[in-house]
Amino acid sequence: MKTDFICTIPVLPSQNIARDLDWYSRNFGFVKTFGNTKYAGMRLEKIEIHLQWHADTADDPLLGGSVVRIFVKNIDPYFESLVIKGVMKCDKLHRNTAWGTHEFGLYDLNNNAIYIVEDIKSSAEIES
Repeated sequence: MKTDFICTIPVLPSQNIARDLDWYSRNFGFVKTFGNTKYAGMRLEKIEIHLQWHADTADDPLLGGSVVRIFVKNIDPYFESLVIKGVMKCDKLHRNTAWGTHEFGLYDLNNNAIYIVEDIKSSAEIES
């Protein structure tokens, strides 16, 4: 019997769970699904991200530098909504990258990189 991989859920470090849930909600539209001050989950349609609290000390470093790439179909409406909210500048959507995507990204409050990506080839195949 073959194993079916269902999904991946990135767990990002956070210094303040409540603050970061609010930031993801206001800026991206994520909704808290569970959690407390040490660990929480949030969802935007089919995408789920978890946050885990770290003290940012030598014994419990925050680290930062995690990268999340969220793949979407039809990137333009979502990007435009973030421009209207002032989250993104209109020149930050990179089209036709050398690796075949349209994408944009930014850092959250803990220096984690969040990229929203549209795979050009996959989107073109779906439209055909």
